This record gives sequence, structure tokens and C-alpha cells, in this order.
Amino acid sequence: MAFDLFNPTETHLTFRQMIRQFVEREVEPQAEAHDHGEQFNQGLFRKLGELGLHGVTVPERFGGSGMDAVAAVIAHEELAASDPGFCLAYLAHSMLFVNNLAINGNDEQRQRFLPGACDGTLIGGMCMSEPDAGTDVMGMSTTAKKDGDDYILNGRKMWITNGAISDTDLGDVFLVYAHTGEKHQRSISLFLVEKGMEGFSLGQKIKGKLGMRASTTAELVFEDVRVPSKNLVGLEGGAVKSMMRNLALERLTLAAMSLGIARRCVEIMNSYAQDRKAFGQPLNRFGQIQRHIAESYAEYMAGRSYVYQVAQNLALDAYGQRIDSDGVKLYCSVMAKNVADRAIQTLGGYGYVSEYKVERLWRDAKLLEIGGGTIEAHQKNMTRDLTGLEKLL
Repeated sequence: MAFDLFNPTETHLTFRQMIRQFVEREVEPQAEAHDHGEQFNQGLFRKLGELGLHGVTVPERFGGSGMDAVAAVIAHEELAASDPGFCLAYLAHSMLFVNNLAINGNDEQRQRFLPGACDGTLIGGMCMSEPDAGTDVMGMSTTAKKDGDDYILNGRKMWITNGAISDTDLGDVFLVYAHTGEKHQRSISLFLVEKGMEGFSLGQKIKGKLGMRASTTAELVFEDVRVPSKNLVGLEGGAVKSMMRNLALERLTLAAMSLGIARRCVEIMNSYAQDRKAFGQPLNRFGQIQRHIAESYAEYMAGRSYVYQVAQNLALDAYGQRIDSDGVKLYCSVMAKNVADRAIQTLGGYGYVSEYKVERLWRDAKLLEIGGGTIEAHQKNMTRDLTGLEKLL
């Protein structure tokens, strides 16, 4: 078989076909209703566990599927082509919590949390952003002070995906970043905080979002939460390293979500432009529409090639290169929003209503320019990484 960048092995191809069939059968029929109701589909989420998707990058001994970054990209591209909001909830669980713990936790922590997280009976997330600290991670105010064999955690976290799985119910377990000393890079530590710990509560479930409404977003509050030392992930003050380890895969899979959005938009506008007629001709006979379709396809394929190339490299290098994990998200997030915008323009009034789905995809695409690192942060990081280089190859 000739090498296929997007399905490099038969296993990857079979994996993609399995997810695509699941998406058509289970995800697509519920997408519009859960977006409209701003509801997280817990039943569907647990079905992903039955498919082995939650632990896609986790070793089999901890309940995972033992696959690689390419498989993670495939899963996010396919899910996001139907329901980006649901896919974002999946990403927050499978990448920000499950993969993070699998890489950075110890065996006791992995054995305690990963089997349930991989089968979907536990719903997890990651807490980094705060009301006054987003991209400026070092500016976080949450603290964890040692008290005997425990830490006392205080602070508030904001914009937490899976923070609330209903209007009143928290997610099950979270990885929480906090300062364990004076504010600087070497004072940030990572903790496992579980639902039911005294002082850990839901501040507010955030509603009225522009997009990604099928994933829940919340403020979480920590008031003198007593966290046992066994829930410290890695070394005290060593969380920046673990943070960077996980960011590469997070940004890569966010870029894969952009691919799914763009692909679906191209499919919809291509089909519509063949069927809809104006002035006695199909829309795709008009140059303005041809430009929308052709440029969208070319940009989607450019982004797709970039994402899968980086995924191949990441499969070989768990740390990856920051310049390209930033680069794929910078390019693909902007690309997906632009493609969705062209799809709305191609469909005209029909693109502006929910029936043809592109208005939802456009709303969802915008978040990817903000979440997981803003496009401005990627530009800063990439320029810094390029400083001093005379040649790229």
C-alpha cells in the first residue's frame, strides 16, 4: 500500500472508518439539539469510552488504547466535522486530563484514575485559566500551601471545560495548576482535585457562549481545599515542564478540530453550489463562488498536510517542537473560521440559519482562535523560536 500521510497504517485507516461510522450514527443526529440547549451529552460521552477513544494515547495497562498522536488527530478531526462542541468536551477530558496524567503522573495515580477516565465513567478536565490570568499563566493567583502531609488549595479557575457537566454538578476530577511558593515559573505545581473534596465547588456555569455550546464551561472555586500529598502530580514546583509536555498535543488536536470544521464546510458549500441555481445556472458556474470553494479546499488541504506531518513527528518525539505545535493551531484555527465564513457567504440566507449547519460551525470555529492559546500568543512564541535562525531547513 502506498504511504498515506493521513492514514499512515492500516490500523489508522480502520480507526478512522470506525469513528466516521460512529459519528454518522450517533453524533450527527444529536448535534443541533445539544448546541441549542447548551447541554453536554453524557450518554454519548460514555460511548466514546466503549470505543477506546478516551484513552487513545494511554498505555493499555492503564486501560487505554496505546495509540499515537496521529490517532488522536484522526479522532478529533472526525468528531469535530459533526459536533465541535462535543469534541471540545472530549479533548478537555482525553488530552488535557487523561493524556496529561498518563505522561506526568506516577503509577499509583494512573492506576487510581485512568481506568475510569478511559472507560468514561469518570469525567475529567484541567484547570489553568483564571478570571484575571489566561495567556499569562505565570500570573495565576491560585495557591497551594503545605500543611503537614496535605496542601491547602485556594483560588478560582475560569473557563474550565467539563467544569460543570450540568447546571449544578461538577465534573469528577481535575488537574489543577497552583503556586506552591512565590510567584515564578519554578513555583507552579500540579494537583489532582476530586469532586467531593470539602471547599471545592462550582462557582458558575457559563452560558450564552457564541459557540461550542455542547461543551460545558464553568468557574470552579477552591476554598481551603485540603489536598493530600499523594495527589501532587510530579515534583513540587515542577509543573511548568509537565504543562509544556502536554501543550504540544493539546494544540495539535485543537488544530485537528479546525480541520474537521473546515472539511465539513467545504463539503456543504460544494454540494449546495452544485444544486442551487441562480440566473439559470448552478452557483458553481460563477467565478465568485468558485473562488470561495477552490480557496477553501486548498487551504484545508494545506492545513491538513501540516497537521498530519506534525502528528507524525510528535509520535516519535513526546515533547515535539513548540514552533510547529503553535504553527498548526495558528494556521488551522484562522483557516477554519475563514472557510466557515465563505460557506455562509456561498449559501447566502440559508447559511445564516441552522438548517445547513455552517452557522454553527462558524460560531464554533471562533473559539479555536482563543482557547488553548490565542493566535497572538502563537505568533509571539513562533517569532521568539525563529529568532536567531538564518535558514529553516
